[in-house]
Amino acid sequence: MTARIQPSILSADFANFERDFKSISEADGIHVDVMDGHFVPNMTFGLPMVKRMQEISSRPLDIHLMIDNPDHWGPLYAALGVFSVTFHLEACDNPLATAKAIKESGARAGVAIKPGTSVNEIAGIIENFDQILVMSVEPGFGGQSFINGSLERITAVRSLISAKSPDTWLQVDGGIDLGNIAQVARAGADTFVAGSSVFGASDRNQRIRELRDLASEKLSH
Repeated sequence: MTARIQPSILSADFANFERDFKSISEADGIHVDVMDGHFVPNMTFGLPMVKRMQEISSRPLDIHLMIDNPDHWGPLYAALGVFSVTFHLEACDNPLATAKAIKESGARAGVAIKPGTSVNEIAGIIENFDQILVMSVEPGFGGQSFINGSLERITAVRSLISAKSPDTWLQVDGGIDLGNIAQVARAGADTFVAGSSVFGASDRNQRIRELRDLASEKLSH
């Protein structure tokens, strides 16, 4: 199995997205963090900016909604033509209906859980999602360090996916770098969000290849 690397543009230059998108042309997708200043204590951008990103990107956009009321907003982002839309379980009133609406709008549907949310919260609904996102930092800011206790949570989610929904992707976001991506892959992740590790490199595509190789080696065993 080949690992998927999706750089987070939270670490990009917000005034030069088109340039920075070109610098990560070998990525498997581009992770777009949408924050509203309510669900998390930070703000980024909304529908108009993501619409423009979709127009200029040569790579699939993976939208991560760190916002209140994803039941309303999720399908609207999906309708922009993006590849996937992931919302937080903690912010959602009806995750199954929201996932269904996102899929009907043309995107893959994902659900995210914060570090403090029990994996058991998704045990009964996991088969309704194309992707599960395990946050390995508290959502809201880039450049944070990986929370080591996340490895056990990743392994637990992998067990659920293997038993109930083998085609579901397991994504991890937060503090992923050359020093820990192999461990995270060994724990069960197959899709990796890397922000500062990629955008802080002098050759970003080379860094993407390095990360992918390290993770893929563990996934193949």
